[in-house]
Amino acid sequence: MAAVAVQSASSSRTHPPITILKRTREDLPLSQTKFLKKTARGKVLTFLRERYVRDDIPCGFESCRHCDAFPGHRPVLPDVGYRAHMKYTGKEGHYLVIDTNIVLHQMDLLAALPKTLPLIVPSTTIRETRHRSLPLYNRLQELVKDEDRIVWVWWNEERRETATVEEQGESINDRNDRAIRNTLIFYAAHLTISASKPPQLIMLSDDKGNRALAEAEGLLAVSAREYVDGLVPTEREKLVDLVVGGVDALGDGERRGRRIYDEYLSQDDLNAGVKSGRLHQGHFNASQYNYLEGTVRVMSLDKPVLLVGREAMNRSVDGDVVVVEIFPKSEWKAPGSEVLDQDLALKDDDADDDEDAGVTEEEKRAAAREKVEAEEAAKRKPRDVLPTGKVVGVIKRNWRAYVCHVDRSSLSAAALTSLSQQTIFATPLSRSLPRIRLRTRQAPSLIDQKILVTIDQWLPSSRYPDGHFVRALGKVESKEAEQESLLLEYEVPYRPFGKAILDCLPKEGDSWVVPPKKEGDVVWRDREDLRDLVICSIDPPGCQDIDDALHARPLPNGNIEAGVHIADVSHFVHSANPMDSEAASRGTTVYLVDKRIDMLPALLGTNLCSLRPFVERLAFSVIWELTPTGEIVNERFVKSVIASKEAFTYEAAQVRKDDKSLNDPLTMGIRLLNTLAIALKKNRIKAGALSLSSPELKIHLDSSESAEPIDVEQKQPRETNSLVEEFMLLANISVARKIQDSFPGTAVLRRHAPPPKTNFDGLNDLLLKRKGVQLDVSSNGALAKSLDECVDPANPDFNTLVRIMATRCMLSAEYFCSGSVSKDGYGHYGLASPIYTHFTSPIRRYADVLAHRQLSAAIGYSPLHPTLQSKQHVDKTLSVVNKRHRLAQMAGRASVEFYVGLALKARGAKVVASGKKRGIMEEAFVIRVFKNGMAVFISKLGLEGLITFTKSTHTFDEENYSLSLPKPEGGNVDVSVFDKVMVGVTIEKDKNTQRGKVVMRLVGPVDSDDL
Repeated sequence: MAAVAVQSASSSRTHPPITILKRTREDLPLSQTKFLKKTARGKVLTFLRERYVRDDIPCGFESCRHCDAFPGHRPVLPDVGYRAHMKYTGKEGHYLVIDTNIVLHQMDLLAALPKTLPLIVPSTTIRETRHRSLPLYNRLQELVKDEDRIVWVWWNEERRETATVEEQGESINDRNDRAIRNTLIFYAAHLTISASKPPQLIMLSDDKGNRALAEAEGLLAVSAREYVDGLVPTEREKLVDLVVGGVDALGDGERRGRRIYDEYLSQDDLNAGVKSGRLHQGHFNASQYNYLEGTVRVMSLDKPVLLVGREAMNRSVDGDVVVVEIFPKSEWKAPGSEVLDQDLALKDDDADDDEDAGVTEEEKRAAAREKVEAEEAAKRKPRDVLPTGKVVGVIKRNWRAYVCHVDRSSLSAAALTSLSQQTIFATPLSRSLPRIRLRTRQAPSLIDQKILVTIDQWLPSSRYPDGHFVRALGKVESKEAEQESLLLEYEVPYRPFGKAILDCLPKEGDSWVVPPKKEGDVVWRDREDLRDLVICSIDPPGCQDIDDALHARPLPNGNIEAGVHIADVSHFVHSANPMDSEAASRGTTVYLVDKRIDMLPALLGTNLCSLRPFVERLAFSVIWELTPTGEIVNERFVKSVIASKEAFTYEAAQVRKDDKSLNDPLTMGIRLLNTLAIALKKNRIKAGALSLSSPELKIHLDSSESAEPIDVEQKQPRETNSLVEEFMLLANISVARKIQDSFPGTAVLRRHAPPPKTNFDGLNDLLLKRKGVQLDVSSNGALAKSLDECVDPANPDFNTLVRIMATRCMLSAEYFCSGSVSKDGYGHYGLASPIYTHFTSPIRRYADVLAHRQLSAAIGYSPLHPTLQSKQHVDKTLSVVNKRHRLAQMAGRASVEFYVGLALKARGAKVVASGKKRGIMEEAFVIRVFKNGMAVFISKLGLEGLITFTKSTHTFDEENYSLSLPKPEGGNVDVSVFDKVMVGVTIEKDKNTQRGKVVMRLVGPVDSDDL
């Protein structure tokens, strides 16, 4: 490679010399890398990627005399390597070179290795990991960036000595293995230039073939199991449970019992079957009520595919993308009507036993009952029959780290004090997940602990997936352990913001202010000065991240000017910098009962971007001229500077509006906004918008310090809640139209698809049988009208319950790229709007930040970043945002449930102390009946629970959704869906997992203890 140095002499400032590198003829064989990629339709494409090899990529060795002048040189790898090992005992220590399969299968171990152990990660390993698993690639990137570790990335594909060309007949995998071995060969020779006795180079690999080839080339290679087994005892004990398969794992022959599951079809057969329509692909959903049932919703069918029994589910885990084969129609079945609890049915299982497929008599009976029940249900209710099939392959596993409890019953009495390696069961928090078998030396110390467990494999000969222990989270029911487990269970990124992210913040910190207005100031460029407008914000109590503010004033022509002013987050968060990347990864702020996990650093979220009162703030404003009936006459979008005059809570704004003695501009503005909001809502409902329902709870905490819940109540919506909602909806719709007009191929939008009409079949049959009414699902307007008509004069809460049940029949709303969906699919079904986006909460939602950038470009304020001109990039980003948004909602609900449980526990202790053994008495609705119980919903607490019967003294009328329960004094009483019952609620500790769980008992009209 020829190098030419060019020095600029014309400038008075000194610049470093520019080095121009020219490719030599000898480099031509190294100049291109070829790889294959399969498209969604199964077509294989060949890609060629340019590669420029260099001689000046530094090795990272602390004392290297050859590389210390190269650009990017940092003395990362120490002169003396790691020495706390009983097998590799040289005084010079050793470095580990990481093979790709270690990242793919031993990432938990890799992340837990001693921080003083130097790691060399070849770029081949990084690229192969990115190709195979994006989540593991992200974890590897975190490891590489960890400033407390000794990690050096070796750009082996770019350095001439280690650039590897695929040989004739060599597979891509073999070529990559050889590239990693070439890294060891290079370092072994290179380090001797600067050190007479450099550290040993050891390749860490679980690929037996790659290790054998390395040894044949005179290199040192070792498996993860062997390496951990040789560590000094203190380190070994920390890591031994993290090795996938375990250091003391059973051999292949020791755990090979009778095969109970079919082998999966090959990937090629699966792709061909899906393409031809013979097989179907979709997400597996495990039943919450019956562990022997699951469903798979596929695009080509109106109804989900039913899976009955373990063999049909074939090792699927909730959330997996699976491929199913559908049976002939004569073999289709209906979901069973019996509650089957995994914990009860499998309580006597032996974690070590896979003989006879490890099936207990109890489960054999349960499985037989389930199959018979599904067949009988199909005969009784042909309407409920679903396409039925079995899983024949898995496209993508949804495996992750699961929060679990050790099942005490899986330990023998002797094992409770033994520190030997033993096999135990870990029970996940979610009822939809199977128990996980793992081997650990720490079993006695893990009793009564919440632990993190990862699934490693699920063999056809094993009823349970095998996993490994990652770490303990803390004592069961301790608030700290419960909170961390909640964040981990819903994959909430809660790490502190790193230095690179914080470096993106304004250097002035808290002292940053909007500069004085003057000509040429970059902050004021093209901004409107709206500081004199009477603007206010209306938010929940304690809100610190104030995204939005509003104003309204009458116009001389009789119309009204109204404005929504949104925090100008995109002014501070620039495209593609570290803070932007972190915000894109987090996707959303997560709101828990007693804390908030921010998407953006607090300096922005609660200060510089927050539209706090009495300070000047940068905003992005949408301003309309509206008629008194809410019709838009004119609209404009402007970057602005505002000064909010007040920050109201919903309650305070309501009081201000209703106080007839106040007629100041601020109060008049709120009244004007409210009048318009009423008109806007009327127009939306007339267009067919739905008013659905889900209970919102307010948790009363003892104090901000202790955060102990003392009571729970349902939130009461006020007029001012609707006021804010209507104007946020109007702003989102207006912005959606603007950005779609300007960027029709890449606009960031949000849609809510119409639900399949079959989703309402069950609810409609239920309403018809129990109340003589039905929902018209021909359109959203028809549905809204029929929901309004679902009333029971004797039961005012009936309508609310129906709306809650209708909400569960809906599809979820999602973000999408406008170029990826046909225009007739843009609509938002629930809002009855042909187009919609999210613009009004950029402090807490990343999709809104993207919409801000697109709107800024649409009005000519700033150019659009190239990433937002790429449909592929927008699709990929919104896929992450959709996932984060969904998980954040689930985490928020789980947090409320936890605190409701704590409040109930405190109230229940007082009730029990007073001599009432049944617990807290609450009114509940029956929402489902089973052969052996019922599901009830306590709207006051937002809690849903199961009440099961152990005796067979009752009668189950499946056709009419009713149970006939015997009364102690004789005779029977009917209890049906929609009926109100009295339940006793207690918090009881599970004797196996030691976790507290909500237990409900029927108290009236009869006592379930007698059933």
